[in-house]
Amino acid sequence: MSRKVIIDCDPGIDDAIALIIALFDPRLDVVAVTTSAGTVPADQSAQNVQSLIEKLDPPRFPRVGLGTDPEDAPVLDEAELHGADGLGNLGLSRIDRQHLMPSEKLIIDRIKSDPGRVTILCLGPLTGISRAMQRDPSIISQIDRIVVVGGAVPGHGDITAAAEFNMYFDPASANRVLRSPTTKTLLPLEIVQQVRFDLDLIASLPLKYTRAGGLLHTMLSHMFRSYRQLRGMEAIVLKGVVGVAYLLEPELFQCDQHSVAVEEQGDVTRGATIVDRRPHAAVSRDLEIVTGVDTQSVRDLVVRALRYAGQSSE
Repeated sequence: MSRKVIIDCDPGIDDAIALIIALFDPRLDVVAVTTSAGTVPADQSAQNVQSLIEKLDPPRFPRVGLGTDPEDAPVLDEAELHGADGLGNLGLSRIDRQHLMPSEKLIIDRIKSDPGRVTILCLGPLTGISRAMQRDPSIISQIDRIVVVGGAVPGHGDITAAAEFNMYFDPASANRVLRSPTTKTLLPLEIVQQVRFDLDLIASLPLKYTRAGGLLHTMLSHMFRSYRQLRGMEAIVLKGVVGVAYLLEPELFQCDQHSVAVEEQGDVTRGATIVDRRPHAAVSRDLEIVTGVDTQSVRDLVVRALRYAGQSSE
């Protein structure tokens, strides 16, 4: 039986590639894709998801939810790395669909329709998940598992010295979700950064004439150029893709249980992921944190999944 999944994202090239894998892998049943502001503004995130799904024409079309900005959203995005549209300047046709359901409402509906059976994979800021929990607290006990790609456990961030982008963008929502009484897993920055892809990935992609292959060649070529020009790196990191790999083959990852909080107010430490490792602390160690990964096996998994997506989208 396939695993029912809500993917909450802010595409972003890495999230778009994660969607391509998830939409075509028979082990996953993507029942909804909810969007948030982050890598690009909220309306662009929703437009990216709709355009990608329309272009890919997957076996099952998930419902799409429209996210909104958090109350204190910082004035930043990652367009410099991902392109003006967040997708490597793909130039996909705009899809105008009226009355998209708000992300938090769609999350509530999907969880309540299959209580205990839906996993939420969070690839962007946690605004929508947090609002869903506030709007209807009864869903908290009905979520199968929340998998969060984000945070920087040693305190070595990517958007500031202390914080990873998703936690920094909406720290209050991140704190609420990570401290909620749910079954949850955190894939922090220091783990996903170990899974790097070099230019050999381009040669392994599906052919350009396939629907998935055409998208992948354009987006990944842009990402390799951006990493080289902006970061001086020849290899790229695809954070969202590692999150999907965890859902597909969790045995490739090692985990420990900890208690975690996210700093909400600090001028320098906003979004910092604080792990309480005190042996005597009276806290609940209820968050599974990924501490190790079989990097080669995850890379091989991703290449196989992308090839399958290409074959399925001819």
